[in-house]
Amino acid sequence: MSSVGIVVVSHSPVLAQAAVDLALEMVPADPPRVVVAAGTADGGTGTDAVRVADAITEVAENGTDVLVFMDLGSAVLSAEMALEFADPDINVRLTSAPFVEGLLAAVVSAGAGATLDEVEREASGALAAKRSHLETPDAPDDRPQAPLADAAQHLDVAIVNTDGLHARPAAQIVAAIGARDAWVTAQNLTQAGTTVALTGPTAVLTMGGRRGEVIRLSADGPDAAAVLADLEALFADGFGEPTGPAAVSVPVVSQPIGVSPGRAAGPVLRMPEPVEEPAATPRLESAERAAAAAAIPVAAEAVAAELRRRAGLAAADARGILEAGAQLATDPGIIADAQRAVADSGVPAARAVWDAFGEPIEGLRARGGRIAERGSDLADARARIVAALEDRPFPGLPGSDKPYVLLARDLAPADTALLDPAKCLALVTEEGGPTSHTAILARALGIPAVVAARGAWAEPGGTALLVDGTTGELTWNPSEALLEDLANTVQTAAFNGRGATADGHPIALLANVGSEGDARAGAAANAEGVGLFRTEFCFLDRDDEPSVEEQIAAYRGVLAAFPGKKVVVRTLDAGSDKPLGFVATEPEGNPALGVRGYRTAAVHADLLDRQLQAIARAAKLESAHVAVMAPMIATVDEAAAFAAQARGHGLTDVGVMIETPAAALLSAHLLAVVDFVSLGTNDLTQYTMAADRLLGSLAPLNDPWQPAVLQLVARAAEAGRAAGKPVGVCGEAAADPLLAAVLTGLGATSLSMAPRALPAVAELLAGVSEAQCRQAALAATAAVNAAEARASAREALH
Repeated sequence: MSSVGIVVVSHSPVLAQAAVDLALEMVPADPPRVVVAAGTADGGTGTDAVRVADAITEVAENGTDVLVFMDLGSAVLSAEMALEFADPDINVRLTSAPFVEGLLAAVVSAGAGATLDEVEREASGALAAKRSHLETPDAPDDRPQAPLADAAQHLDVAIVNTDGLHARPAAQIVAAIGARDAWVTAQNLTQAGTTVALTGPTAVLTMGGRRGEVIRLSADGPDAAAVLADLEALFADGFGEPTGPAAVSVPVVSQPIGVSPGRAAGPVLRMPEPVEEPAATPRLESAERAAAAAAIPVAAEAVAAELRRRAGLAAADARGILEAGAQLATDPGIIADAQRAVADSGVPAARAVWDAFGEPIEGLRARGGRIAERGSDLADARARIVAALEDRPFPGLPGSDKPYVLLARDLAPADTALLDPAKCLALVTEEGGPTSHTAILARALGIPAVVAARGAWAEPGGTALLVDGTTGELTWNPSEALLEDLANTVQTAAFNGRGATADGHPIALLANVGSEGDARAGAAANAEGVGLFRTEFCFLDRDDEPSVEEQIAAYRGVLAAFPGKKVVVRTLDAGSDKPLGFVATEPEGNPALGVRGYRTAAVHADLLDRQLQAIARAAKLESAHVAVMAPMIATVDEAAAFAAQARGHGLTDVGVMIETPAAALLSAHLLAVVDFVSLGTNDLTQYTMAADRLLGSLAPLNDPWQPAVLQLVARAAEAGRAAGKPVGVCGEAAADPLLAAVLTGLGATSLSMAPRALPAVAELLAGVSEAQCRQAALAATAAVNAAEARASAREALH
């Protein structure tokens, strides 16, 4: 029987039992005693010190030592208080080890006969495997190490099980060693890894091993031969797991996606190779470390200064992104982590920066949604700091005296923001999706752009490229005939301020804006009004809520640009993946499905109340016709509650956004309680297709031409016709001229887009009749995939 028992303290009985069940699966033969102390006495969520004390006593009945795991917050306080109730003769210890990974490691180690010190050490180091895999810094391994040369016997074994060395094989290896008097080390020869002492499951997982790789086992001690024989048998048997061919994952086939309309051709200019991961050696001598550590904040500030300089040159669309990048580059916590790695361990400065940024980057990217974009921004800041430390030019756009088509693996916002439309004829990237920063800024600059063009950067198909930013078509080394056709294309005339089809059917063409500067640009482009005024710019990147007076001043700047015209103000679309610094939020595993948009307002009703008050007061001070709408609505009850709250502030034109399939399906009921609806096609596509809109590999799914999305748009438009109420489209789909005609045919009454997209959309609509638009809409919604929908619509419109 194990000499160590375990108590698991959690707020949630379900969470605790699931973690225990997972851990016990690793040791089916002779598990240690594990007792759960979770929840309150009445079955609620929480912790109870008396229950914890009883659990400690139960585990220690047979004289075993006790290790206590706690999940968070008050669980620690309850466990500490329980020690006052428990028998003082019990050898009990509280551990700060990770709850799930640590518990698994502890159960395996205790089951193998380890002592309390050894079990706690394994539990505390249980994150090492994950950190090693993600190439993030880890605490020094203080476990005793034995040189490989000291081992008396060696054995090379191959990994034959399909899933490699994961938790269950690790548990079997530890159990085999624990029953013998031998010291065993291992080295992954395939990965040329370091030698690790197999003192527990964490060491096995840290070493890593995939099917087909070779592990060198070395053993010393009286039972060395026996333990190697046991281990050889385990490896040969595949640890009792399948040993057939590993399952082959089928990647999503990605087709290039046009994200910024227009056609252009020119010589290809490739972005430079990205900054490579710096070497971790040689380690710095003690006398060198202070200077190297001091160089890190200097380099970070140099990067931030460069990004701020670029922000000063950039348009309003890009300025905020660049300024945010400057803040990320000088994040004090990350910089301090890097400096500690240099000072304490002699890690080279560039490598220390690379590692310190690693975990935050992966954490942001793993969350998906819009917050994943911050991971790319942070990676760009890291690359620039590393370049500064290595005395290399900042990564960025290559110089050219002649116009070019830019080809990139991906493009950082800092680079996209400084693209010169007079030089950069078109933009093509291998990564990115229709709503990435690259796509949004390319549209704002009026540069034809295509994303998700897999392999284009790595293996370009020629020296010149014709790019169609509407269809996504790429033509390498275009013929003279194609170039002549492109040269003879009549330039699109400026929008005259009245959107309509050839037979006079009106379709209001509006601007999407996010600031006073955007509004002035929209007015200069003759937009008929504003279909989407994003108000987040007042709230984000602040530690305190803007006052009502501050909001009024900001809103008036936008309203003043459109006297006598309609301005649709979207209330705050923040929370979760766009957190507010002054509103506490809980961590969320899937931010795109979390507390965002109106859901934030529902939790903090006073925040929405003050915003509606500011919007209403700003509307009275300007002559624009102000409408207000709530984002991320999923139920009729939410719509009705928002309408009542807005009308209570004197706002008479109230609507909601349709961004969820639920809202689209309920659109007739929504229009019974609000005055209009507006379709946010970016999120509607993401939620309909269950595809992260920022993930380039899923760009074909995340396409507003998907028939399922168009059918939901059609349902909302039909509800609008039946109710006699407006149905607008304010997502990026409206900027695609061909899709704009389909949306018109479906019944949209207004289309809102980046101001630079207005001329192309207006021109196409003016060249087709309403009947043609309807025919194109019928053809597109009847299609079976996005490509067929595009082709069918194009044919219907000739």
